[in-house]
Amino acid sequence: MFAQKRKELERRYFELTQKLTQKDVLANTQLLLKLNEEQKEIAEILEVFKKLDRNQKLILETQKLLETEEDEELKKAARKELDHLEAEKEALENQLKTLILGKDPYDLDDIVLEIRAGTGGDEAELFAADLFKMYFKFATKQGFRVEIDDANLTPLGGIKELVAEIHGRGAYGLFKYESGVHRVQRIPETEKQGRIHTSTATVAILPLPEEPQVEIKPEDLRIETFRSSGHGGQSVNTTDSAVRITHLPTGLVVSCQEERSQLKNREKALKVLKARLLNLEYQKTLEERDEQRRLQVKSAKRAEKIRTYNFPQDRLTDHRLDFSFHNLPQFLNGELMPLIEALKKADLEERLALLQKKENENC
Repeated sequence: MFAQKRKELERRYFELTQKLTQKDVLANTQLLLKLNEEQKEIAEILEVFKKLDRNQKLILETQKLLETEEDEELKKAARKELDHLEAEKEALENQLKTLILGKDPYDLDDIVLEIRAGTGGDEAELFAADLFKMYFKFATKQGFRVEIDDANLTPLGGIKELVAEIHGRGAYGLFKYESGVHRVQRIPETEKQGRIHTSTATVAILPLPEEPQVEIKPEDLRIETFRSSGHGGQSVNTTDSAVRITHLPTGLVVSCQEERSQLKNREKALKVLKARLLNLEYQKTLEERDEQRRLQVKSAKRAEKIRTYNFPQDRLTDHRLDFSFHNLPQFLNGELMPLIEALKKADLEERLALLQKKENENC
């Protein structure tokens, strides 16, 4: 299993052993720690390979014993041992798959959640609000903390645009599959003829590390202040406490008006901007790592429709899974874990298939 990958790792381990003795590396503390950590991770994977080698050797010996042994008691004991070895082999292979595929480096981090109403007018804005309520309930069930940084609300209770932070260990690992276009099919309360309307909302999930490694030059920022506004745009503050930051090289714009303090709004806006810039770099890294996928498999592009919420049929369809779940109110109440677990499993299977394909091509 993964013979080609094993050769690559053994070669890299040897290279790291050589590098870790070089004077320039020893003098660079940050690089030294990074290379040491990489070697440690590779050593863990290679150790599992060795355990599998020993396991396979014992399986072959036990099978040979079963073929040649005549004593029934010994054969019975050998069969029991073989069952144990086969179970151990499966566990080691699963461990190896997980280690080789690796974890998303941001899985344990907090997130920035962005929701924007799409096509569908008032109904799209109401749907965006439903999505936020769903995520808020799910986050609360996980013991996470939700902070709204910026929200453009409508008089009907909808959301044109909302930016929030969700704090909790493992938030990104749970929410990352939500990025993309969400579609709703239902009869709006204002629809007198009972026609089903289709509307959309876009969700973006950005990792928010405790200390994002993003360098921002002061001259690359345009910072503006304005008065906070409430429903319908009316002013809710008599001072210019709201902050809008534009990153000139990329054109990214972030606003924050939820705090009364201009300084706090500025800090929050800058944090969200760093998260967006970090996400741009992360997407670039993933593109370079695997040209066949923009984002890790089963995570969607922002313009990609990932899910449909069909109210008349009480059905939630995730188009990446090509599978439908029923009991829509349960999901809208924040019970998202069955869906997330299914997406995680599909993600793992697809990445394994891609890795195996590369292995076969290199044989």
